[in-house]
Amino acid sequence: MNTNKMRLYALIIFFISMLLSVGCSKTPQLPLLPADGVILAFGDSITYGTGASDTESYPAILSHLTGRKVVNAGVPGEVSASGLQRLSELLVRERPGLLILCHGGNDLLAHYNHQLIADNLRSMLRVAGEQGVPVLLVAVPSPDLILKPPVFYKELAKEFNIPIEQKSLSHIFAKGSLKSDYVHPNAAGYRLFAEALAELLKKSGALL
Repeated sequence: MNTNKMRLYALIIFFISMLLSVGCSKTPQLPLLPADGVILAFGDSITYGTGASDTESYPAILSHLTGRKVVNAGVPGEVSASGLQRLSELLVRERPGLLILCHGGNDLLAHYNHQLIADNLRSMLRVAGEQGVPVLLVAVPSPDLILKPPVFYKELAKEFNIPIEQKSLSHIFAKGSLKSDYVHPNAAGYRLFAEALAELLKKSGALL
């Protein structure tokens, strides 16, 4: 094989790999959320807004950013098993067009088994799917020096083919100026979190 042919084959392989990379990294798509669509923000104290006022919580800010009603369904101190027990009733009552699932932080603080947390989150995703509610998943970082979300969040997002926000909370918890305490954002942190979610909703097609 001459040099020109070798270069041609190398270029072909390069472009094919680039196309495959782009295809694999594409954000999973969500249905377009109508103007009167409801977003259910479901989780624990991070969703509730501990460390800031009610109007500074991420659901309140996200409502302003999206122009949609965002129901704050955060319960401080809740673990994923308890969240699973109350999710179905909330979905029936609120009839959301989208669920933002941000859960598992208290389980991680209590050093619960990761498989158990993943199973509870998987069950929540199935409950939402059975009721026809699209989901955006939020990965909560482990409470350690690395501040990296456990791998099961990414695996669940891939399993259910749903978008996942997995960077903003790690960034917030790494900066003292964005935290109210060790495990909660402050007003500035919640705003940054809401902005990251709004951007992902646009990338996923839920918002124009």
